[in-house]
Amino acid sequence: MFDPYEIRKDFPILNRRIRGRQIIYFDNAATTHKPIQVIETIKNFYMNHNANIHRGLHTLSQEASELYEKAHEVLAKFINAYSWEEVIFTNNTTDGLNIVAYAWGLKHLREGDEIVLTVMDHHSSMLPWRIVASMKKAVIKYVDITDDGYLKYDHMEELVTEKTRVVAFPIMSNVVGTINDVKRIVKIAHSVDAIVVADGAQAVPHMPVDVRDLGIDFLAFSGHKMLGPTGTGVLWGRRDLLEDMAPFKVGGDTIKDVTLDDVIWHDLPWRFEAGTPNIAGGIGLAEATKYLMKLGMENVRAHEIELTKYTLERLSEINDVVVYGPKNPLDRGGVISFNIKDLHHHLVGKTLDLFGIAVRTGMHCAHPLHYRLGIKGTVRASYYIYNTKEEIDQFIEALKTIIGLKPVLMASPEKFEDIICTGG
Repeated sequence: MFDPYEIRKDFPILNRRIRGRQIIYFDNAATTHKPIQVIETIKNFYMNHNANIHRGLHTLSQEASELYEKAHEVLAKFINAYSWEEVIFTNNTTDGLNIVAYAWGLKHLREGDEIVLTVMDHHSSMLPWRIVASMKKAVIKYVDITDDGYLKYDHMEELVTEKTRVVAFPIMSNVVGTINDVKRIVKIAHSVDAIVVADGAQAVPHMPVDVRDLGIDFLAFSGHKMLGPTGTGVLWGRRDLLEDMAPFKVGGDTIKDVTLDDVIWHDLPWRFEAGTPNIAGGIGLAEATKYLMKLGMENVRAHEIELTKYTLERLSEINDVVVYGPKNPLDRGGVISFNIKDLHHHLVGKTLDLFGIAVRTGMHCAHPLHYRLGIKGTVRASYYIYNTKEEIDQFIEALKTIIGLKPVLMASPEKFEDIICTGG
């Protein structure tokens, strides 16, 4: 295990104070903060190596190209890809999942083909397939969940048929935190030769993810959720599938040659990285990945299990809090969505901000999941490597204060802000 208190020293933003209170950042499922090592790496690139890649023989271009290509190698090692050429740098998870839906789906789907999704999918995993299905006249099916947030695998087995071409799902839910049984899903999908598209946005930053061991066909994840810069991400795919796909976005750096009558596409991964990429971002993402590998992803997971278990225990002390998702911390990641009875989730989130506690509120880009649970939004606390039990204690005490002053909050929210800000 690592020491989160030592880790915190690498994150300058955690020294900020919000309304006089030390910031407590529990919005890591949305984006994570960046360590000084990543910030300095990006600064160093712009100060010493900035140039476009693959377009010049001059020293700066050669240096930038080498740094950018080595960044692909780092990410390939992180997920145990067979080759760095299978690693495509994207803008984020959404971008990667769209590439698969359009570049693979438009070429391979036919009328009547089936695409199996899940009720717990993030919109970024769900909507691209819905659009492509409408274009190709394919059929969308949805796997249901249990009331406590587990996928119904027997329902998936019923839905997957010989017509199924795609099974897409999140490795971990961004709302209820459920960690899905990837190998079981792969076995079901591959039994009918369907491809498996895994949304790794909430999983890859928080636990070991080995694409060879899992047996998946595609994996997409974001850099900004794992200490890297915004506007960075990865799409990994099996080489045979990637080579069979037509590029989704085309133009600069995607080709070897173009005539007025023909085009020869570039090798992997460049044929899928059109135009000038986020060079500094990719290099920064590699630095963030090195930081996590040094900590050990098993340790990252163990730390979050400890925080999640502790939070669930503390929340059980409060009668007015409803928690969604699995009760067993081993079955979920460091994401805890909840509501306080009789209080709107936005009001709770804004009030927590008065305590300097940052959480996410709303439907978290997973509206169908919320509708399935019979709710219109939640408060979401999500953890990472720099969070501590002491922060959770302050979070719990803040919730108790909010509940204790619930009549005031419901009657006059503006008075409640005055009470909190003055320490009353």
